[in-house]
Amino acid sequence: MDVTESNFATAVIDRSHSLPVVVDFWAGWCAPCRQLGPVLEREASKRSGRLELVKLDVDANPTVSRSYGIQGIPAVKAFHKGHVVAEFVGVQPAAAVERFSRLTPSVRGGATGSKGR
Repeated sequence: MDVTESNFATAVIDRSHSLPVVVDFWAGWCAPCRQLGPVLEREASKRSGRLELVKLDVDANPTVSRSYGIQGIPAVKAFHKGHVVAEFVGVQPAAAVERFSRLTPSVRGGATGSKGR
């Protein structure tokens, strides 16, 4: 799902109170973003119902991007209960994205990321 400055608060912050939300900060001109996107989508689909993946185009939404300190893309941030609980910048290998995706659902139970390993 694509989010914008107008629906970020509802789609990410509010939604993260009931389900972890992973935000992919990207841009259409960014080749690394196009590499990472399918990996994120694959991992999110494996966790359907346990987390939600959304995409935010940094060029079209500069205010949100600035407010979260986005200086390089791709940048990925996981939100839980309205706060960033995990993040990374740059293309990551599939195994690293898988480990990151495992972290987000575990915050619901208070685990530190060992869940699912």
